This record gives sequence, structure tokens and C-alpha cells, in this order.
Amino acid sequence: MTAESGSARPPVIRSSGVRGNERIGAFSDGVFAIAITLLVLELKVPEHAPPGGLVQVLPDMLPKIIGHVISFAVLGLYWVAHHNMFMHIKRHDRILLWLNILFLLFVASMPFLAGLLAAYGDDQFAVIAYAMTLVLAGLVLDLIWAYATHERRLVDSGLDAHLVAVVHRRVLMAPVIYLLAIGVSFFSLVAAQLVFVLVILVYVVPSPLDLHHHKQLGASE
Repeated sequence: MTAESGSARPPVIRSSGVRGNERIGAFSDGVFAIAITLLVLELKVPEHAPPGGLVQVLPDMLPKIIGHVISFAVLGLYWVAHHNMFMHIKRHDRILLWLNILFLLFVASMPFLAGLLAAYGDDQFAVIAYAMTLVLAGLVLDLIWAYATHERRLVDSGLDAHLVAVVHRRVLMAPVIYLLAIGVSFFSLVAAQLVFVLVILVYVVPSPLDLHHHKQLGASE
């Protein structure tokens, strides 16, 4: 045996990760919970009631209240998507952990950006910063799914290929719509913010994916 053959590198074995995603779920849920809770801090109680009563300050508070509800729903949508993904992702490795942390970075940034949008909704930069953060969050979330499902790296080997593809399309739909909001902002800031509401309506309505998702889970048990 020659020195060259003796020093040949061993074949690379693809890691399939290790089981036990409970701490990933707990940490992610904690970040979501804190981010959603911090949203309400942007709603300040008036220090003094005007002569006509608190109803007089409602027009000034209404944009912030609406922004709070929208941001709460948007974070809720991302939590649902993340939760559903990790019902199929059974294992993890270092790359998945850091992808998840990157995703949570954008989640944790949402209270600041929601406050920026509520205070400066008439400024295009605030609208673009808000939308772009949601775009990046959606792209990283899809990257988590792509990494976990590639060659069934971190999911069950029997995971339906159709489900994998449909989840990709479903997750990527949100970043595409948020990019649309950025484009619309060059013409109308109000219309751009209405696009955020459109995303909520698209995802809140049940889809055939939900039924397929539960069937696949039932088959894997």
C-alpha cells in the first residue's frame, strides 16, 4: 500500500443530526412570547384626559392600536409556521440551530420596527424597514425547511415530497407579498401598509395544506 493510498481521506458521511428539539421549541417560543409582549409597550396610556374625555385622544391612538394588532397577527403567523415546521423536523444539528437563531433575530426585532412604523407611518423608510425585516424572516424560515428536508436530513425519511414542496411555496408567499408592499410604498404608503393586512388574510384562512399536514403527522405516528 502506497503512502498516498494510506493517507486517503475517509468517505464523508452526511450527518442526520440528533433527536431532541424540545429546547429549540422552548427557546423559540420564549422569544416569540417576549416579542409579542413588547409590542404592547408602544401603546402609551394618556397622562391626562382632555376635557371631552378619553374618546378625544382615540384618533391619535388608533394608528398605534391598528399597528399593534397587525404586528401581533404577523408574529402569530410566523409562530404558527415555525411550530408546524418543527412538528416535522425531528432532529437538529449545529447549522439548523444557527439558522433558527438567525430567524429569531428578525422576530426579536419586530417590536422596534413596529414602534417605528406606528410613529412614522408616513415615512417610507419605516415601511420599507418593517417589510424588509419580514421578508428576511420569511426567507430564513424557508431556508430552515429547505435545509431540514434536503435528502430528508432532519425529518422522517417518509415525509411526503408533495408536502415539502407545498410548504416551500406557502412560506415563500409571505416574503413575495412583503416585497410587493415595498414596491407599492413608492406610490402609496397607506396602500403598502394595507398589503400587510392582506398577508394576514391569506394565511389565517385554512388551506388544503393544513389537512395534508395533519394527515402526514398521523401517518408518521
